[in-house]
Amino acid sequence: MENQPPSLNDRIAQRVRDLRADRGLSLDALAAHCGVSRSMISLIERGESSPTAVLLERLATGLGVPLASLFEAPVPASGPVSRLADQPQWRDPHSGYVRRNVSPGGSASPIHIVEVLFPPKARVAYETGAREPQVHQQVWVLEGTIEVTLGDDRHRLGAGDCLALVLDRPTSYYNPTRQIARYAVVIATSPSSWR
Repeated sequence: MENQPPSLNDRIAQRVRDLRADRGLSLDALAAHCGVSRSMISLIERGESSPTAVLLERLATGLGVPLASLFEAPVPASGPVSRLADQPQWRDPHSGYVRRNVSPGGSASPIHIVEVLFPPKARVAYETGAREPQVHQQVWVLEGTIEVTLGDDRHRLGAGDCLALVLDRPTSYYNPTRQIARYAVVIATSPSSWR
């Protein structure tokens, strides 16, 4: 059992600890910066919590990184190829959506690709605000239908549709159907924010 790879919660715990240390933030400072309690951050950093996507997004914003970077392995990938078997999957305990980081972890690329399987009637709402550096996303629906709301603007997307957005205001995702939706999110940001 000693040689088992770390769980995804352990990987998230390590990334949050490392990113917080890299930025010289105490637990209290990060809590004040992102609106997540000190005790919850401590639980996450110890791998003793199954945080929701909304909570992880708040932490990522407070740390100045895209949400996808919290799922990266602490040790960079050994090459430019990300094999399907090595792509981590994570299920949001609140909505049940499953995200898979497709891009090779640890690369210096400013682009990251995530695949999402979104259950029927599921909803996730992020309290995203303006960020530095600015984070751009494109949401490409591969199967099914989703509704993406950006501030006051709502976009209904079907298979093949692609929406470009900037993470600078509250954003929510909703699957209004009784079928699972599958979509890809392409995230682009400044390479310096991926450390």
